[in-house]
Amino acid sequence: PVFPGGDAALLAFLAKNIKYPKAAQRMGIEGRVTLSFVIDETGSITNIEVLRGIGAGCDEEAIRVLKLLPNYAPSKQRGVPVKVRMRVPVTFKLR
Repeated sequence: PVFPGGDAALLAFLAKNIKYPKAAQRMGIEGRVTLSFVIDETGSITNIEVLRGIGAGCDEEAIRVLKLLPNYAPSKQRGVPVKVRMRVPVTFKLR
């Protein structure tokens, strides 16, 4: 599957839309949330799961932003659209 605009556009979208949770800021929590999801035959994102979380609202924020993503161009196998499981890391870093 291909994100509209490629990987650079995906990273820019995540950076633009992530809001650092206040609780995580207060506690000084930083780290990487790893999410798994399925891109179905229509390019929609489904079955979002947290594979590795850091808590304090960061996991929920990463899921919220992933749900905002536009549809991907679906993968095809022998010309037929298929489901594909993907992973994406979302890094939370205080400045």
